[in-house]
Amino acid sequence: MSDLLSLDATGQLAALSSGRISAVELLEAVRRRWQAFNGEVNAVVVTDWERASERARAVDDRRAKGDPTGPLAGLPMTVKDTLDVEGMPASAGVDAFRHGHRPDAVSVSHARLSGAVIWGKTNTPVMAGDWQTYNALYGQTNNPWDLERTPGGSSGGAAAALATLMTALEIGSDIGGSLRVPASFCGVYAHKPTWGLVSQVGHVPPRPGHLAERDLNVVGPMARSARDLRLLLSVMESGSVSAKGHTPLEVKGLRIGLWLDEPAFVLDPEVRVAIEAFAADLVREGAEVTPVRAPVDAAVLLDTYTTLLSGVLAEDMPPGRMRRLERMRGPARLARSLGAGADSWAGQVLRYTATHREWLAADEARARLLAQVRPLFTRLDVIMAPIAPVVAFPHDHRAFQNRRLELSDGTKASYGAMLRWIALATACGLPATAIPVGQTPAGLPVGAQLIGPRGSDARTLAAAEAIEARLGGFVAPPLQPAAS
Repeated sequence: MSDLLSLDATGQLAALSSGRISAVELLEAVRRRWQAFNGEVNAVVVTDWERASERARAVDDRRAKGDPTGPLAGLPMTVKDTLDVEGMPASAGVDAFRHGHRPDAVSVSHARLSGAVIWGKTNTPVMAGDWQTYNALYGQTNNPWDLERTPGGSSGGAAAALATLMTALEIGSDIGGSLRVPASFCGVYAHKPTWGLVSQVGHVPPRPGHLAERDLNVVGPMARSARDLRLLLSVMESGSVSAKGHTPLEVKGLRIGLWLDEPAFVLDPEVRVAIEAFAADLVREGAEVTPVRAPVDAAVLLDTYTTLLSGVLAEDMPPGRMRRLERMRGPARLARSLGAGADSWAGQVLRYTATHREWLAADEARARLLAQVRPLFTRLDVIMAPIAPVVAFPHDHRAFQNRRLELSDGTKASYGAMLRWIALATACGLPATAIPVGQTPAGLPVGAQLIGPRGSDARTLAAAEAIEARLGGFVAPPLQPAAS
């Protein structure tokens, strides 16, 4: 049975459709896996085995009768605890949000209508606001490659559950690398869709009940293979741009721009070496890998992105805190005019309290950035770039301003450096597929992102599939089941 769980979702679905295993039997195997491994990683924090069993039996009955079934029929899967699931409302790590009755988020309802058997919710930091995964409600999630390290965030529970074979598919979200960073830290796959491709309705934050689509934020698939990303995205998508009907690609002749050099962006030497080695393997397989300079001015990119991002995050702040920031706006503007940097308290206050006119200026800057990036993709299929400046780091629950990233060469960087490599795709609404590319000498996973032009989700996913077929992909961590 463990052999079946080691298959990706597509493989498990083939076993279900062929009658090798029933949906009820597969769900029971998943439950045993969760019992054996979840205690150490604390990835899946809410379960609903009773409803899941009912749905699995219903799928088996339909299949036995020869009735039509959906593309995910009978597949057990989990959902990040920022998305509402019937009977398991999204908490986003906040106790007040997990109560009451709310219907499935739109993306979740699409998966359920396709036959998925949703049995659990995966852990996330409070309001999905960290690159680590812990909260007072459900505790800390650990990286299955090293329990003393974070699996990333905010879809950290999702990535850990995938890596430990407790689920084959997962729905997560990303506004600051929240799909891509955990994928990199845990050695799995994720896809940040083009903004607007997948509905955000039913995602928390913002507070439950919001209907507007948030700027920058996306809901996307996570999996253990690139083909599974394409499968789940085809089920989830609801935008005018479509990832369906993709044209398969081959590694030979694939035009890849390798973006590793940006003075303003920190990159651990071990991460760089792993990506460079992977790029060399791609060249040996016939890909055209060309080093590229930063597609846009990094300072403009970061200023634009953080202004737009702060405006979104400010909506979730307690009213009292926002009032304090608004009172500080005058002194902050003065400090900025006297030379306080963009990363200073003055710069942050101005971003969080941006006027509508200032937001419009940032939106115009974003449009110009997108126009600058677009021509690059006339000669490249995708840009391959780092996701995070470091690999998974030790748990650190101190205040953000007291945290530092430690690189393998002994140097340190600000915690905010985690925002930099992911900024281009997020600020410009571009698709980015996260793939595993290797490990450090200490055996920690390294990921990279394949970025494409807006609306080219099918292209980045096809590139990821082609690369996986030639160079391999997911490797399971050596985690052993907890002692009974």
